[in-house]
Amino acid sequence: MAQQRNVPLTCSGHTRPVVHLSFSPLLEQDGSYLLISSCKDGNPMLRDWKGDWLGTFIGHKGAVWSTRLDATGSRAISGSADFTAKLWDTFTGEALLTLPHPHIVRSVSFSPRGTHILSGSQDKKVRLFDVEQASTSGGHGAVMRRTPGSPGGSKEDSHDGTVRSVLWTGDSEGVSAGEDGVIRWWDLRTLSPTAALALDAPVTSMELSAPHHTLVVTSGKTVSFIPASSPGSSAPPPYPIHSFPFTPSSASLHPLVPDRYVVGSLADPWVRVFDFHTGEEKEVYKGHHGPVHTVEYSPDGEMYATGSEDGTIRLWQTTPGKTYGLWQAVDPAQNGAGNGNGNGNPNGLQQYRQG
Repeated sequence: MAQQRNVPLTCSGHTRPVVHLSFSPLLEQDGSYLLISSCKDGNPMLRDWKGDWLGTFIGHKGAVWSTRLDATGSRAISGSADFTAKLWDTFTGEALLTLPHPHIVRSVSFSPRGTHILSGSQDKKVRLFDVEQASTSGGHGAVMRRTPGSPGGSKEDSHDGTVRSVLWTGDSEGVSAGEDGVIRWWDLRTLSPTAALALDAPVTSMELSAPHHTLVVTSGKTVSFIPASSPGSSAPPPYPIHSFPFTPSSASLHPLVPDRYVVGSLADPWVRVFDFHTGEEKEVYKGHHGPVHTVEYSPDGEMYATGSEDGTIRLWQTTPGKTYGLWQAVDPAQNGAGNGNGNGNPNGLQQYRQG
């Protein structure tokens, strides 16, 4: 049977490579959600679930490497090469808080309740910020440090290389991954590590599949699916590792039924979907004109977004041909509604969400 043609929606507006994408973690009552993008042009963009532009966050003075939305979708956090992380109001586009760092910020993450922020930096450190405290008194955050009992002993740095990803896995537990090839779990109450897992190659990305409580990690030419909770002093239980002839840049596990995952590549413009159980390639699509840096499933699993070196975001259906969002068999006369291409008004700067 021939593969169903998958025609992506193209979201333009960025002027440099798109390096990270993140959806709002929860669906609204009407089934909608948000998408936020990080780009080397320094201007994160917010879009609705159809891909239409809602606003651009202006204020960074360097490439933005990571952006995430809180559980309510009302705030966003961004990490930048300008040595700051910024907290944003997604309704007004206002910068609510600037968190200074001594080096490039490569990853940021909200706590489940949105009261704290984790950051990972090129100075090899993971930092914890209390949003309320930082709003009133500033500060540079508390640094996660390895204790004498940690593998390799006590060290001031959280990792031995750039911290590529930080995530919350519980109210008081975080996890980080670095270019040193190590995944490290942290007790955020004591600022100390609880476990570490060494991989065979530097980590290029790590995302949390919250519904399955699984870390999806790209490292070297592999994708690993690691239980998100700290294994403590025990070895992590066996977990799936899939190997490829190409170098994956990012991977995302389907949020509802974990039978498939999507992968981007550092070496080519192809978007690939694999069988989770067998590792077999199920689908492959070309739409970008450069390497695919980031991929992410929507929270309802109906589509996935990809960001590329070509400066565009593309939205792909999980089930090609299904009526969903702007993918509809509409009358040609109606094609002007909503731009029909997931762009909205990407050149404006004053449009934001309606309260």
